[in-house]
Amino acid sequence: MEQVNGDTLAAARKVIAVHINYPSRAAQRGRTPAQPSYFLKPSSSLALSGSPVERPAGCELLGYEGEIALVIGKAARRVRIEDAWSHVAAVTASNDLGVYDLRWADKGSNLRSKGGDGFTPVGPALLPADAVDPSKLRIRTWHNGDLVQDDTTGDLLFPFARLVADLSQLLTLEEGDIILTGTPAGASVAKPGDVLEVEVETIDGALTTGRLVTTVEEGTTAFADFGAQPKVDDLQREEAYGSREAAGLTPEAEAAVGPALPPELKAKLESVATATLSSQMRKRGLNNVSIDGLQGTRPDRRVVGLARTLRYVPNREDLFKTHGGGFNAQKRAIDSVNEGEILVMEARGEKGTGTVGDILALRAQVRGAAAIITDGGVRDYTAVAGLDMPTWFANPHPAVLGRRHIPWDTDITIACGGATVQPGDIIVADSDGILVIPPAIAEELVEDCIAQEREETFIFEMVQQGNSVDGLYPMNKEWQAKYKEWGGQADD
Repeated sequence: MEQVNGDTLAAARKVIAVHINYPSRAAQRGRTPAQPSYFLKPSSSLALSGSPVERPAGCELLGYEGEIALVIGKAARRVRIEDAWSHVAAVTASNDLGVYDLRWADKGSNLRSKGGDGFTPVGPALLPADAVDPSKLRIRTWHNGDLVQDDTTGDLLFPFARLVADLSQLLTLEEGDIILTGTPAGASVAKPGDVLEVEVETIDGALTTGRLVTTVEEGTTAFADFGAQPKVDDLQREEAYGSREAAGLTPEAEAAVGPALPPELKAKLESVATATLSSQMRKRGLNNVSIDGLQGTRPDRRVVGLARTLRYVPNREDLFKTHGGGFNAQKRAIDSVNEGEILVMEARGEKGTGTVGDILALRAQVRGAAAIITDGGVRDYTAVAGLDMPTWFANPHPAVLGRRHIPWDTDITIACGGATVQPGDIIVADSDGILVIPPAIAEELVEDCIAQEREETFIFEMVQQGNSVDGLYPMNKEWQAKYKEWGGQADD
């Protein structure tokens, strides 16, 4: 099968893209066009499979859209619909990339936002047009290995032949020209380090383009001040991610967990041992407040912070399609964790896949998270363990999230390692274990812990001097009197 190569790109004098063509995308956008509409992309935006694409410096929203590309085989001018397909030489996979940060400056042309170098990768193989039924093709897109777009051409708003015929009424389609035929629902935003893959195949699987692979890199050269600068708002975020929910713009997603942990209370909690906290909670009848069975990447570290929560549900393929891709719950949780907070993940104790990897863990650290706690696996263990921010986890595992999990929702009551955790609970974690402290009792609890540890310091000194523990541990009235003389505050 012929491969897309440099000659293919050089032959394309025009790249024409359709705005909306899949019913799923129209439903997502909330508008269904009566007629097709188009925009031009420069031929210099074309790139081969395996080429990196740069998210320009200062930009936030590099959108991706998996699409089927038509390659014109012979010139078409004022052709009829029934003749139009004969002017197509081949179909292949494409990715209509663009930065929403510059849409404001384009006034509908998409030149700046979608015309960047490398913003139209195509390939890797060409499927001969005469060997495929244009109404029986499948388009799929993967984002970091997760399937995020999956649709067919059976119910397009505007079949491919109609696009060719329509365009030819006003302009000549020349040999080598490329037409991008629209994207289905599921298009979203990619970040530096992400890998995007697009594949086109016949529904029966007999012919495939193979996966078109594009890796996103971070740009390092800022825009000059004599041109338009990147600028985004919540409307552009919603458009880029596909919905307000996916962009983390719903009231629930935007709501803060609550007030920050008071510095004085935090300092006191840091000063007392986890074992002391556990014993004082046990005195209050709280026996099920430890997150069990996890190991930490930084056994030398002790962290105290407020809980943010994330829940995974078992993978189900149809639901992963709608909830697994784009700016999903996992990424929203990572991208909204605040300074000093601890992200706690419910993974049902499922150890057969990763629930966080190096890039997302790094993002949490950059945002100032105190720690990540998951009762599932960790990918990229060496890199995660190398971060200053500690992570507690069940075990390392190389598999991606979608093998076993769907990221479902955030900042709700969850279960992790056998304990119930609510947003705003106080988490204390170190090499002795992980405790969940209800915030309502924290002030009283920590004062009692400080008093207990002062008593234990006295008892330790007495034992060190050779005294028996009988009557000393716990202290009887005689020892309580001695403790008061020592400088402690004996119980009444």
